[in-house]
Amino acid sequence: MKESEKTEQMPGEESAPVPEVENTTSVMKCPSCGANMVYSAERGALYCEYCGSVREFAGEESEEIDFAHLLSASGGWENESHVFRCENCGATEVLDRREIAKTCPFCGTSNIVATDELPGIRPNAVVPFAVGSEQAGGFARAWLKKRLFAPRKFRKSAKPEEMRGVYIPAFTFDANTDSSYSATLGVYRYRSVRRNGRWERERYTEYFHVSGQYASSFDDVLIQASSEVRQQVVNKLQPYNTRSSRAYTQEYLSGFTAEQNARAGTECWEDAKNVIANRLRSQILSGYHYDVVSSFNISTRYSDVTYKYVLLPVYVGHSTWRQKLYNFFVNGETGKVTGKAPVSPLKVLGVVLLCAAAVALLVWLGVMYAGG
Repeated sequence: MKESEKTEQMPGEESAPVPEVENTTSVMKCPSCGANMVYSAERGALYCEYCGSVREFAGEESEEIDFAHLLSASGGWENESHVFRCENCGATEVLDRREIAKTCPFCGTSNIVATDELPGIRPNAVVPFAVGSEQAGGFARAWLKKRLFAPRKFRKSAKPEEMRGVYIPAFTFDANTDSSYSATLGVYRYRSVRRNGRWERERYTEYFHVSGQYASSFDDVLIQASSEVRQQVVNKLQPYNTRSSRAYTQEYLSGFTAEQNARAGTECWEDAKNVIANRLRSQILSGYHYDVVSSFNISTRYSDVTYKYVLLPVYVGHSTWRQKLYNFFVNGETGKVTGKAPVSPLKVLGVVLLCAAAVALLVWLGVMYAGG
């Protein structure tokens, strides 16, 4: 039987006033030498790479926003930033107004052009970089060394020291849920049957029906809004401490870029509801003893839904093998690494032949021992 599920969102009661967004074009200059300052992951503050001055700033905690505002949220970031597009791979990135994109963090080319696109809605939260670029490069090098089946030229062409720090757009959602469910579950039973004059043990399934009400709550269900970094990659890079994310300010973007969000918040909410539905299914079924699920139906109402539009820190690296681009990523908060690497057929063949030779040797030794 097919599983089915229905979801229905409960309309909010009173909507809180939309928080005002302060637009600023202030340039963060070093008070000592006048050079531009960048955000230092190691120091958690603005840092001048010319004279070494450090300027701390008060980072406030981010706040949840009522879901009703997501339906009308627009703009608010255009006075602080501008958009560049890579003509090679199509990636779009958002930079502070005073900075210019030189190379694409995803493919490494310098074919970058400025656009007149609006950068989209302004983030209200950010998970700051906590891992420096040198440390991230070390994590990436260790990851590359473990790709034993990757071609040698691929590993040599990868340059972790050239990785770029990019903020990836994502939405987190909080919600309370009330669900009605019904399911048909089965447990395995065994009985003795006589076939062709012999007794055999036979397994069969005994089905039973369950139904009920179930209430739960969910906090910071994370859904990416990126066009370049898929949800599977974000899942492998997690965890991100979004519960302790900071309120977004320009200072965090200084020295980094942010990818332009490619997915609307309402679209991400639909994905979040699918994640919640799967978790609800697991939570409900964990209360029963069963071996198989024949059918499962659930209808869920959502209330007190809130969201954050948050920027996640990622270092992006790349390497090319046979004209195909491969990316690897480092979590800019924890240093966790994930990515894809090509597989060398010659290395795989070598391992297969080595294993075959080892098996043949063991067989030969066994025959010799038995003959002796």
